[in-house]
Amino acid sequence: MTLNEQMTNLAKQARTASRQIAKLTTAEKNACLLAMAEAVEKNAAALIQANALDMEAGAKSGLSSAMLDRLKLDDKRILAIARGLREVAALPDPVGKILDERVRPNGLKLQKISTPIGVIVIIYESRPNVTADAASLCFKSGNATILRGGKEAMNSNRTIARVMIESGKQALATFPEHAVQVVPVADREAIPILLSLTQYVDLCMPRGGEGLIRAVAECSKVPVIKHYKGVCHVYVDADADLAMAGQIAMNAKVQRPAVCNAMETLLVDQAVAAQFLPGIAVQLDEKRVELRCDARALALLGPQSANRKARIKAAAEQDWFTEYNDYILNVRVVDGVAQAIDHINHYGSAHSDSIVTKNESHAKQFLQEVDSAAVYWNASTRFTDGGEFGMGAEIGISTDKIGARGPMGLEELTSYKWIGIGNGQVRT
Repeated sequence: MTLNEQMTNLAKQARTASRQIAKLTTAEKNACLLAMAEAVEKNAAALIQANALDMEAGAKSGLSSAMLDRLKLDDKRILAIARGLREVAALPDPVGKILDERVRPNGLKLQKISTPIGVIVIIYESRPNVTADAASLCFKSGNATILRGGKEAMNSNRTIARVMIESGKQALATFPEHAVQVVPVADREAIPILLSLTQYVDLCMPRGGEGLIRAVAECSKVPVIKHYKGVCHVYVDADADLAMAGQIAMNAKVQRPAVCNAMETLLVDQAVAAQFLPGIAVQLDEKRVELRCDARALALLGPQSANRKARIKAAAEQDWFTEYNDYILNVRVVDGVAQAIDHINHYGSAHSDSIVTKNESHAKQFLQEVDSAAVYWNASTRFTDGGEFGMGAEIGISTDKIGARGPMGLEELTSYKWIGIGNGQVRT
């Protein structure tokens, strides 16, 4: 069988499965998810054994220690996968909700009803837990999913999917066996073929680095929900509570610097820069954060010890566009809220940005004019997360403007249709 035939067969099976999943009741879907959670725990040894093959191959291929850590499965992480499946089962079913309802003057009743999207392709890197997270969220929202993880996690991903499918079939006689499928080949050409099959595939969601997401978006003929990178900002206004600003800035940068909602640029109003920057620079230095500063920030920080000076340098133009995912932070002094907004809308990635201020007028201007998926007043950018938003789980964060935006939970994995109920109305 050619690669084209393999991918077409995969997509056809997913389309058939999506029609079958759409018929399942909430109770049936939840029973399957709970059975999957139990099976993941019972098959922990098999999962760890499969993961050991990936870990060994990854070490031989030169994966970094950070990447190997993301790839690793242990008892704790397997329990977390099972817990995630149970959490998805406990969430409200997003399908079948009445989103809008109206009766026209002629008596025709119209209802807008949430429906599954259909077939969703998820492309991701390294972390095997994404296999279970993505598959469970898609299944609960009535969608069939085709999973393409990185080749470094092939054994782990296949085993997780197999355990989920087998347990689903045991829990429910009508469980569609192709509800969850893993692309069985590592060939890169499989992706453009799969994403050209618009008659079967409805949506693609890539999760990973900017390079992966851009490559997928450029080759896909089906819609792609994406966020290229998280260049997030915290702006300390002239009317900020500076103690609060320090806490927010430190949390946004150093709690988990490698995540997409971590701060990459700190903007400070010139009116408080001399008061605020030296103190926050000391705190950041204690965490060994390198600062890349504009001319005014450099001047305000003044002469430093040799050690600290090595971690304070002038920012280059490209730095303002950069998502570091590391202990590196851009710092710029700005002339008021308007200049802060202009900077964010020019250099940012429309992910998450925050203003710290006691000035309600400045806050409202920032919240209205910053064009990002999540905008905060006196809170850390680190809250942009499905769990923190009370969604229970997320399948990713979108910076697109059409369709889903921000953390994507179950509701964002649905579409809708209009239902018309009449008693013989005809249009005249």
